[in-house]
Amino acid sequence: MTAKPLLILIAGPYRSGTDGDPQAMAANLTRLESAAWPIFAAGHLPVIGEWIALPVLRSADAGPTDPLADQVLYPTADRLLAHCDAVLCLPGESAGADQDVATARRRGLPVYHDVTELPRRTPQETA
Repeated sequence: MTAKPLLILIAGPYRSGTDGDPQAMAANLTRLESAAWPIFAAGHLPVIGEWIALPVLRSADAGPTDPLADQVLYPTADRLLAHCDAVLCLPGESAGADQDVATARRRGLPVYHDVTELPRRTPQETA
């Protein structure tokens, strides 16, 4: 068991394979978010880079398909990983998720591929 709650970055496809279709990107974000509850229920704190990057883009009057997106999405994940304790990488082709995993491994962070692999905190540890 781990006493400290982990900050876990959920990585996976967001823009990949969508051809810029907003509905497809929204579906991908929903899929990423579906891992948030199991991470939280295990006693940890989930985070998704797009939760931070998308408001940053909106504040610059841009969106995920604008040229500015590559200057925000990937750097946001990189900066966020400086604070994370682990990565949960969901299946699917994604250059961004591949980059997140490579960065995590370079920094010595654990990379999980299924929520069942996460260390669980006991109820006493989460209180």
